[in-house]
Amino acid sequence: MRTVGCVVVAVAGVWLGVAGLLAAGGDAWESQRERMVAVQIAGRDVTDGAVLRAMRRVPRHLFVPERARAEAYGDFPLPISHGQTISQPYIVAYMTQLLRLKPGAKTLEVGTGSGYQAAVLAEVTRTNVYSIEIVEPLAKTAAERLKQLGYGQVVVRHGDGYLGWPEHAPFDAIIVTAGAAHVPPPLIEQLKRGGRMVIPVGGAWALQSLMIIEKLPDGTVKKRDDLAVRFVPLTGKGQNRE
Repeated sequence: MRTVGCVVVAVAGVWLGVAGLLAAGGDAWESQRERMVAVQIAGRDVTDGAVLRAMRRVPRHLFVPERARAEAYGDFPLPISHGQTISQPYIVAYMTQLLRLKPGAKTLEVGTGSGYQAAVLAEVTRTNVYSIEIVEPLAKTAAERLKQLGYGQVVVRHGDGYLGWPEHAPFDAIIVTAGAAHVPPPLIEQLKRGGRMVIPVGGAWALQSLMIIEKLPDGTVKKRDDLAVRFVPLTGKGQNRE
């Protein structure tokens, strides 16, 4: 298993100074996205064209608190609120690539957070994305933000993502953006045959294993470890560390 932390040293020159960014217009933000993709994402091991296009299109700076906007395109996660974070851009892109999404794929996200990952998924799949957030204020804010930014195909629900969203199952892909003690059985059940799930599994606030789970056409479930990562812990039923 490779070790790539969710927090890495920021690449010098990847973003403008705070004063310059805050004074700049849309072209400056677009320039920051281009640099982010070129240096942090395509410059590593993300090669999926649809994922790269999505990362260029989604305005990450509008998914972070205003006080952190100038750092939105840095090579690190950022706090949003309620003890949650928006993941490092590379991790967002890498996990999306691992799903092997096709246009029209029905996708479930566990852990809406700011809504950024859901927007990236919507850009790639061009269809509905179902996203569950256990922190009600975050769910409400993310839903409003996504609608305002034109991502009306993202359906956000307040609830415990450990249980999935059975009303819309099965899903072609499931992505979990918080560290779970174990892979939730309801999510495996709701994964379509031929589908993929990407989920960090391990201890709270410790290094976790980013797992790739595939459900084969015959229903067999295959699991493999990919990266060592560190995510905020899954709460609700997912906080049971036994």
